Amino acid sequence: MEQEKQSTGGKSPPENKGAPKKPKKKRSAGSYAIEFFIKVGVTALAIWALLTFVVSININHSNSGYPMIKDGDLCISYRRGKIVNNDVYSYKQGGKVKFGRIMAEAGDSVSFMEESLMVNGYGVYEDTVYPTTEEGVKIPLPYTVPQGSVFLLNDYRNDLDDSRTFGGVPQEDIIGKVILIIRRRGI
Repeated sequence: MEQEKQSTGGKSPPENKGAPKKPKKKRSAGSYAIEFFIKVGVTALAIWALLTFVVSININHSNSGYPMIKDGDLCISYRRGKIVNNDVYSYKQGGKVKFGRIMAEAGDSVSFMEESLMVNGYGVYEDTVYPTTEEGVKIPLPYTVPQGSVFLLNDYRNDLDDSRTFGGVPQEDIIGKVILIIRRRGI
């Protein structure tokens, strides 16, 4: 034994050098199925969390957002951002999802002069000029936006189904800022 250690450099030879290797256990169809369903479950949970807490996907069923958002467009909204004036948001009103541009925040006074919107006595700057009159407005003017609410207007200002009809929209009803529009009709 001592001579074997010297001839191999002081190490003893492995005991099972000539022993056959153990065959790998084959996985059963059941173990593949369990692994598959776990992966599907984790993926579904991740998608659910993403759609519940981060983004919202909605289809526009009106022309209220025209020309930016057309009837039938798929809109993706980001739920986590801070509310900013003059951005387009999706919101819930009367059990439906609608799209509108935030024009005033809580405590602001809203009125109309000629064909423009006035907030706190100043005209509102918009990239695209949308003629806005007080014709058909159902809220008392000047209107003060209640605490915890925002004042939204449709881009298609002839459609009065916005804050000019029902007043301020509670911030809890704001779904999120529209970040992506996918055209589904009239491409």
